[in-house]
This record gives sequence, C-alpha cells and structure tokens, in this order.
Amino acid sequence: MSGKVISIVVLLAFLAITEGGIVRRSLGMTPHCRCIQKESQPIGRYIQKVELIPVNSHCDETEIIATLKNTGQEICLDPRAPWVNKVIQKILKQKRR
Repeated sequence: MSGKVISIVVLLAFLAITEGGIVRRSLGMTPHCRCIQKESQPIGRYIQKVELIPVNSHCDETEIIATLKNTGQEICLDPRAPWVNKVIQKILKQKRR
C-alpha cells in the first residue's frame, strides 16, 4: 500500500513540475540567463536600441541586449566593457531630458 502512495505522490510532483514549466514558457519567461556570449568589442554605431534586464530570479547578472540597426539581430553586450558603460550613460542622459 505505501508503495502505491509513494508512486502517486511522485507522479503528482512530476506533473506539477511539468505543468509549471509549460506555464512559465507560455508567459514568455525564460528560466535562465539569456546572454551566454557577450560582445566586448565596440559596436556602438550599429546599435538601434538597448534593453537592460536587471538581476532577477532566473539570472543573477544584469543583461544588456542590443538590437542592431540593419539586421535586427540581438546581441548581448559585456556590462564590464568601458564602451558599453558609455552607451548606457548616454541613453540615461537622453531619458532625463
């Protein structure tokens, strides 16, 4: 009897985990960092827009994702690169105006 109870509990736990993953994906949430590789070489003149994703429960790093003008490709930027910090400061100055 106790083997059946354990089997049912394991099955229910598996279903709960699986369903949670489906819901998370359907809401557009990613359960990990989006940026695996980060660009550190200056590409400032090719950037159309920049998105800052702060530290959250899925990623313990601030992510900076740039969309390129001509291609629309998204590239992760290295937040430690000096030129990236200059781009961020420029964007923040423009938003204050």
